[in-house]
Amino acid sequence: MDYYSKYINKLIEEFAKLPGVGTKSAQRLAFHMLNMPDEQVKAFTDSIIKAKSNVRYCKSCYTLTDEEICPICRSDKRDHSLIMVVENTRDLAAYEKTGKYEGVYHVLHGAISPALGIGPNDIRLKELIERLRGDVKEVIISTNSSVEGEATALYISKLIKPSGVKVSRIASGVPVGGDLEYIDEITLLRALEGRTDM
Repeated sequence: MDYYSKYINKLIEEFAKLPGVGTKSAQRLAFHMLNMPDEQVKAFTDSIIKAKSNVRYCKSCYTLTDEEICPICRSDKRDHSLIMVVENTRDLAAYEKTGKYEGVYHVLHGAISPALGIGPNDIRLKELIERLRGDVKEVIISTNSSVEGEATALYISKLIKPSGVKVSRIASGVPVGGDLEYIDEITLLRALEGRTDM
């Protein structure tokens, strides 16, 4: 039996499709939205539509941006010979919050996971190798310390080593199975400073 109108049920159903949102949270979000003033709802929906229409991958590092080249890659204050490889844009943002990393990034948009059918060709590895043709001195692998993140790090290391570019891995201090986006800035900074050669 449906307790709500078909429009409310549809709204709850759409919110429930978001990651980490269960039925009860979806209901709370739906009713909150229905109680918002019309102009706030319009601003919210407009921001979703504009983000979806205008956000794209940076042509250099593949982070999400609304410009052809992101501000980090455009900056002449960054060390372009130092590339940190991260799994997603949220991990990049976590390192940027430390305010201490001065290199550039490469965003893979995933990690190798045979169980999920994600192989090396499904993430941005070819683009990383392409970037190594420039003046790159070191690649810091900063994938998560999950099984998938470790497998990806090992694969990247084996891929890059023949090129002669130095490859390092962030140090421990990042808990096994932990996602970088949830780790505090000081732990991330210590992991970066204590990185080891691979």
